[in-house]
Amino acid sequence: MFSGSAFGQVNDLKRIKEPTNPKETEVWQPKPKAVTVDAEAGIPSDAIVLFNGEHFNEWVSTKDSSAVKWILNADKSMTVKDKAGDIQTKRNFGDIQLHLEWKSPKDIRGEGQHRGNSGVFLQNRYEVQILDNNDNDTYVNGQVGAIYKQAVPLVKALSKTGDWNVYDIIYHAPKFDESGNKTKSGTITVLHNGVLIQDHVEIKGTTEFIGWPKNEPHGKAPIRLQDHKDNSGVSYRNIWVRELN
Repeated sequence: MFSGSAFGQVNDLKRIKEPTNPKETEVWQPKPKAVTVDAEAGIPSDAIVLFNGEHFNEWVSTKDSSAVKWILNADKSMTVKDKAGDIQTKRNFGDIQLHLEWKSPKDIRGEGQHRGNSGVFLQNRYEVQILDNNDNDTYVNGQVGAIYKQAVPLVKALSKTGDWNVYDIIYHAPKFDESGNKTKSGTITVLHNGVLIQDHVEIKGTTEFIGWPKNEPHGKAPIRLQDHKDNSGVSYRNIWVRELN
């Protein structure tokens, strides 16, 4: 059964003479840009590589924009250095496709929200939770894959403790008018290890630990990775982003 808007569109089409030649419904321009994917690394040709394990050139300390103090590992990953603080990209982003890989340490450290806790913040405001939830229950809107305190993941697709996880995130930023009023909410889609866990979820505002989401106007902003400051030991590798606007 058609929705009201869909039914209206069908009625509009009925007022136009239906094409009798297939060429009348062919669209030739503009042609989509060609993108190739590196067969070995799996990185699209139009992606910006944010971390490949060689350096922190694309990142700074969130606190004071100084050099990153996290640990650069021989296996081309990086590990959160406890109490060194969050890090964020030097570049600002709006709508994006983001790929990153992460893992918690094999040695169990803490419980609840203090086990392998980190997070990826889109536009420095909206967190997709990273947490080791294997045999470690917590509030479900704060478990792994949650849009923190806002959206419970559809399923838990977590790897074994100490094994690598993959997040593929599609993010569309909120829109604000000239007066600073939000005119359109942002959305987040997340695939965790190839499994859809957040399906075009509407962002209510900032992902607050305490209190309600906030909606202060903003433009493009950095991607931020969290130091939870509790010896989380979370590692990251192979981070790239495609700008969608």
